[in-house]
Amino acid sequence: MKYKFLAHTADMKFQAFGKSLEVAFANSALAMFHTMYEKKIKKTKTVKVKAKGKDFEALLYNFLEELLVLFDGEGFFLSKVKRLNIDKKKFRLEAEVVGDNAENYEMDIDVKAITYHDIFVKKEKGKWICQIVLDV
Repeated sequence: MKYKFLAHTADMKFQAFGKSLEVAFANSALAMFHTMYEKKIKKTKTVKVKAKGKDFEALLYNFLEELLVLFDGEGFFLSKVKRLNIDKKKFRLEAEVVGDNAENYEMDIDVKAITYHDIFVKKEKGKWICQIVLDV
């Protein structure tokens, strides 16, 4: 399982999973865009993304926020995380993401922001888990 959505009264909450931190972060990005559109997104363009933080939670927040800024500012709709590298000591990441123009799709839900509410990134039983609440 890449991710699962959890019950929340007003917003969207999910957990994303991975055998590595990189996979869990990539699955978090996929879950966020799956919130907006549940069907397949074409892969017509590649974009590079960088983020940094003071810990894993801030890094995840900033990574997802960068993707949301790409969506809001440039109309980039994520389909796949092609490459993602995380420097675990410096809390920095670089990624290549693939997607399409958002104008080609009718959104299901508008994600307004990523929140710090209930956020966590942890390793449990050899698997990474990221939890996020999105303001919709």
